[in-house]
Amino acid sequence: MEAYFDNSATTRVFDSVKDIVVKTMTEDYGNAAAKHTKGVEAERYIREARSIIAKSLKVEEKEIVFTSGGSESNNMALIGTAMANQRGGKHIITTNVEHSSVYNTLGFLQDQGFDITYLPVDSNGHISISQLRESLRPETILVSVMYVNNEVGSVEPIEDIGKVIKEEQPQALFHVDAIQAYGKYQIYPKRLGIDLLSVSGHKLHGPKGVGFLYINEKAKVKPLIYGGGQQRGMRSGTENVPGVAGLGAAVKEIYKNHQEKVDHLYELKDHLMTRIKEVEGCQVNSQPGRESAPQIVSVSFEGVRSEVLLHALEDRGIYVSSGSACSSNHPGISGTLKGIGVPQELLDATLRFSFGMFNNKEEIDYAIEVLKELLPVLRRYRRA
Repeated sequence: MEAYFDNSATTRVFDSVKDIVVKTMTEDYGNAAAKHTKGVEAERYIREARSIIAKSLKVEEKEIVFTSGGSESNNMALIGTAMANQRGGKHIITTNVEHSSVYNTLGFLQDQGFDITYLPVDSNGHISISQLRESLRPETILVSVMYVNNEVGSVEPIEDIGKVIKEEQPQALFHVDAIQAYGKYQIYPKRLGIDLLSVSGHKLHGPKGVGFLYINEKAKVKPLIYGGGQQRGMRSGTENVPGVAGLGAAVKEIYKNHQEKVDHLYELKDHLMTRIKEVEGCQVNSQPGRESAPQIVSVSFEGVRSEVLLHALEDRGIYVSSGSACSSNHPGISGTLKGIGVPQELLDATLRFSFGMFNNKEEIDYAIEVLKELLPVLRRYRRA
């Protein structure tokens, strides 16, 4: 049996996504900027995808900018906002458990003279609203908080955060990295006070290499890429028609009978969290049930290094993660696990199981039986 539990790294695409990507690469392959029929056909795919996404968020179509994925969306949101608003101040607030595409981008901005405040999280991975309120200043221009943590699945109180920002410092923009949240939650930026929202296609059964950034029409954001003026000048460059069309198809599919899909993920999560109790020497780092995201469960295994266990599981056809795939070329101890208080001896003994639409309970049962078989052997080997 094969059991793929690394859906927070990337997902298998829906059939509808595959079909439209192939069609736009082999039949309707025109450049969307071209004036002839092929170009008009290509532009139609982009307009349709933009319409689907805008409706899912209840925003205007002109507020959606297509990008190459989550990292570019986060970079555009942070750098573009900082450069456009620096006359109003140079203070930015974030958390100490952000994805590397936020954390490292803010490090770049810090080198450019911006002052960054990093809010800590509690054992559940949540920031303190009162600490956020105290950290806001007249010169705060941006607050950036991840919706769903990519390692443990913690869900930040986004609505409360948006409310505090708008009450205390309404000139500050609110950016949300929703890369692990979009497709799992109904997200309406205008209700939540969100000015900028980052999304990546391949986390929700869409193609790799495509995503979008929602930018509130009133927000001042400078482009990162200049050129032919595509996408109203916000993101120049030949538009990725197959990717955008595939992203639109994925969004359409994921939000069809959406609650059923979310319930399916929670059933898988609950099943794993129940059955993992049968495995000796385990600590679950994610909150149970609907207190955290439906697709992510972080588990620490006493007495075995995560990389060793990961490869032992791989040999049995079970695929998991020992951290964020986006930072896998730069190994190190997770700041998120430290932030929520995981004991020192378990920091390098933690795996992430993440589910998608194609998973089932039988795969989880298989993984549990394999863990019961492997762990005693691996623990003896380590002691030796």
